[in-house]
Amino acid sequence: MVETGLDRLIVGEVLAGLPVREFRWYRGQRHYSGWYWAATTGRLVAYESRLELARILLADFDGSVVGLASQPLWLTGPDGDRTRRHVPDLLLLHADGLVTVVDVKAASRMDDPRVMAQFAWTRQVCAVRGWAYETWLGADPALLENVRFLAGYRRPHLVRTALEPQVLAAARHQSTIGGIEAALAGVDASDVVRPVVLHLVWTGRLTVDLSRPLSAATTVRVAAS
Repeated sequence: MVETGLDRLIVGEVLAGLPVREFRWYRGQRHYSGWYWAATTGRLVAYESRLELARILLADFDGSVVGLASQPLWLTGPDGDRTRRHVPDLLLLHADGLVTVVDVKAASRMDDPRVMAQFAWTRQVCAVRGWAYETWLGADPALLENVRFLAGYRRPHLVRTALEPQVLAAARHQSTIGGIEAALAGVDASDVVRPVVLHLVWTGRLTVDLSRPLSAATTVRVAAS
């Protein structure tokens, strides 16, 4: 582990590194830990809970995010008459260069004065570096379910990407997922076309209303270039 001042920290090195805290698995543990393959980076990202995994999924789906790391760094510094140490849950790098540090916490924990003090200190530390700070408590269940479903189509090597130009062309004239499949019925089977459609939604080249369950009747639009 490398120790440095926050003003000298190289974000790219943090993103390329490993989690600074060891993940432990044991029988009867209350948190669900694991690894998620992020399409944004092509690397595995560790998570310590399902809530943290949900935030990682949304970050991976967010086209403005170009880098992400979990348990990325130890923050250490004074807070009044004490020294604090804290490992944020995530660090996100955006395409415009903005860095967002994220702490994920269940809403039920936000009344804990110790949690609030920790987050207030972390926000101040991030502000010194010009970073954004986010405390994430969850998101709309429908949005999360849709993004979780779309994540199954995030890997380009698992879909027939050669069909992407034809799917995009069809989407300019067909208003639904089912309409695109019907328009390309003479090109390939619907169970081949639909994964391409969903992959294009994941990558942001097609857009849909993620507040409703996805189906063949879902309205699809080509994203503005």
